[in-house]
Parts: sequence; structure tokens; C-alpha cells
Amino acid sequence: MTDMIDTSPRIALIHALEESVLPARSAFAAHWPQAKAFDLLDTSLATDLAARGSLDAAMTERLLTLGRYAAATQGTAGPAKAILFTCSAFGPAIDAVKRALPVPVLRPNESAFAEALALGGRIGLMVTFAPSLPSLTQEIREMAGAPVDVTGVMVEGALAALKAGDGATHDRLAGEAAAKLAGVDTLILGQFSLARARPAIEAATGLRVVTTPEAAIRGLKRAIGI
Repeated sequence: MTDMIDTSPRIALIHALEESVLPARSAFAAHWPQAKAFDLLDTSLATDLAARGSLDAAMTERLLTLGRYAAATQGTAGPAKAILFTCSAFGPAIDAVKRALPVPVLRPNESAFAEALALGGRIGLMVTFAPSLPSLTQEIREMAGAPVDVTGVMVEGALAALKAGDGATHDRLAGEAAAKLAGVDTLILGQFSLARARPAIEAATGLRVVTTPEAAIRGLKRAIGI
């Protein structure tokens, strides 16, 4: 009997926050169920970054180790066709992984940023993990290649509520913060864990909202030619 060959693409998801796992999985189930996604999780990355205040060479090497491991794993679908990082605070380290590996490697926000920039207008950028905001603001401005109007907002207390199991408070705080934004055409929810708050934000604002998990899946498909 000939063994069945699994042609579904194998996609590695690398997480630094456990709150990113479920949104990523939910997005794949809804928008790309054929993909064979698997998870690598190191929550110490986020806590260490918050404690140190900035990326260093040792942390970059840790992400390189995770990337190399993800690229080397084999399953019935063969090796990973692409790698998606889901934590938004590690952009420069993820770029180092991109340079080191032969497979497509995506930062969590690059596809969402590209979509928001293509839509044009003024952009809002919402996060719940404070170290993400400076690097993400710089990243979208560099991607734009021209002056772009970006308003950043950090939702205080939302991530702590989510970590405590209080998703309703997380979503309410995100909606309240979004409602205070003025002069914004498109709002990017800059972390995977924020995607769950999209209905509350849309109800509070009527804004055009781009979530990172869904945009990332579209970006992954383009990266591997689907």
C-alpha cells in the first residue's frame, strides 16, 4: 500500500504570550482550516522583555533558536512552509530570523500594516502590551516609506484582565479606549490577543478595524503562493 502524502501546508506559530494562541488558532480554523498549524510557546520572552525594557542579543538568539527549531520540524506535511511570530514586540529579532532561514518568516503585524496602508487615510494602532507600541509605530512608518499619520493607544489594564480570565473587561476597556480616538479612519488591533475585542470596538466606534491574525493568514497564503 502506498502511504498517503499530506499536501496541506505546515505552518509554525511562535508565541511569546499564551493569550495569542487561541486567537491564532481561531483565525486558522475560520480562514485556513486546511493548514497544519502548530504552536511553539515561550512566555518568558514577554516577561523578560518587559523587565529589561529593550531587546538584546541574547533575546534575539533565543528567537533564532525557536525559528530554527520550527523550520527543522517534520510532520506528515513535511517541513514548515512558513513561520508566523505572533508577539508584536520583537520586530528586529524577527527580522534576524527572516535573514537566517530559507522559508518565509512573517512578523505578526506586517500584513495588517500593509493592508491598512493600502486603504489609506489616518491610522490608529492599539496595543495592550506597552513594549510593543514604540517598535510597531516605527515599523509601520518604515513600511509606509512616506509620512503617515499614526495615532498609538495603549489600553491600560486590558491584558491583565485577560490574563485573569476576564475577557469581558478586556473587551470593554478596548472599546472604551477606541471610542476616545479622534480623527482615525482605520484602527489596527496590534496584538493577536486583541482580535477578540473587534466586535466591541466596532460597536463603540464604527471604525474600519484590521485584526492581525486574519491579515497574517492572508499574508502567509501570499508568501507560499496560495
